Amino acid sequence: MENPKTELILTRITGEDRPGLTASFSEILAKYDVTILDIGQADIHNTLSLGILFLTTETYSGNIMKELLFKATELKVNIGFHPISRKEYNQWVSMQGKNRYILTMLGRKMTSPQIAAVSRIVAEQGMNIDAIRRMTGRIPLDDSKARTRACIEFSLRGNPSNRDEMNARLMKIGEELEMDFSLQIDNMYRRNRRLICFDMDSTLIETEVIDELAMRAGVGEQVKAITESAMRGEIDFKESFTKRVALLKGLDESVMVDIAQHLPITEGVDRLMYVLKKCGYKIAILSGGFTYFGNYLKDKYGIDYVYANELEIKEGKLTGRYLGDVVDGKRKAELLRLIAQVEKVDIEQTIAVGDGANDLPMLGIAGLGIAFHAKPKVVANARQSINTIGLDGVLYFLGFKDSYLEEKKML
Repeated sequence: MENPKTELILTRITGEDRPGLTASFSEILAKYDVTILDIGQADIHNTLSLGILFLTTETYSGNIMKELLFKATELKVNIGFHPISRKEYNQWVSMQGKNRYILTMLGRKMTSPQIAAVSRIVAEQGMNIDAIRRMTGRIPLDDSKARTRACIEFSLRGNPSNRDEMNARLMKIGEELEMDFSLQIDNMYRRNRRLICFDMDSTLIETEVIDELAMRAGVGEQVKAITESAMRGEIDFKESFTKRVALLKGLDESVMVDIAQHLPITEGVDRLMYVLKKCGYKIAILSGGFTYFGNYLKDKYGIDYVYANELEIKEGKLTGRYLGDVVDGKRKAELLRLIAQVEKVDIEQTIAVGDGANDLPMLGIAGLGIAFHAKPKVVANARQSINTIGLDGVLYFLGFKDSYLEEKKML
């Protein structure tokens, strides 16, 4: 006796979502013991989109489709059937070896020009969008009183024809359309980040502490000019640091206490730190600033490591000198590698976040390097940047959804 011929049928169901709808259709398929080859479901504003690709025999295919159609009519949803050839199916199977990427897009709000620009770049790079999901909560129509966040995540299949060019174009339209991006290979490292290293000044706090000290010492404008030049990468960091510290000579130590107690914490830091600690991340501050202020943040947030510069103090006064080696860009990268080794973390599982030119070395070696409200030179050389929202935007690049955080009362 001949084996019955088989058929591959793609079923698409759309309509108003309600509890039990998916169960109603899957129970019909179970009745005929069909083989499910693929299934996917999404819900947008209470509208269901369900796709099921199944394998059955010609003997039962007619009855299955008839029962599914009757059930769809009963439930007042739309249903369609599309036969898939074995050639089409085999082509689809052959594509599963291709790389997958996650493209995260975030800002204060999402607009149609933003979505259009991003999807066009993806298409021109020869990649396919397999799925899109919203990472943030629903955006209120009246957002005038709230610091809203909007983030969506694209799951892409394929390899970009030119990844560097793709990154450059995403950065360019990000600046033009006020949004931020992260393009990451969707591998095991992306899903298992374990160590995150932050710059401190103008990253965790909304100031450069050395500028605050300089203002109290009456040399604010001189120091600020040197700081800005160093952060733009125009002069060597170590040289600029030595010059700035020298200008602080004679400042009373009590000034540092007052500045520490009034540090302007960057938007989103409280939320970010809570989530990172709750989820077991190791956290480090690698700063060209000063250990006194890094240790203040360490105590406040339970940070694991602080590496910064030590000001020399004698008889309650700053001497205009520092102790030990300067934590410059090269040293930050070395420290990131060292901490990763101590914590037995692969370098691909690390994250680095910073804003200045001296952060570029650690951003470059980290598995995920993020330029945060950074100087133009840093943005131009970074693969990821956040310029539109607070530091908790890092959570979306790590794959967290607002709904996860709300469930755990992390907000």
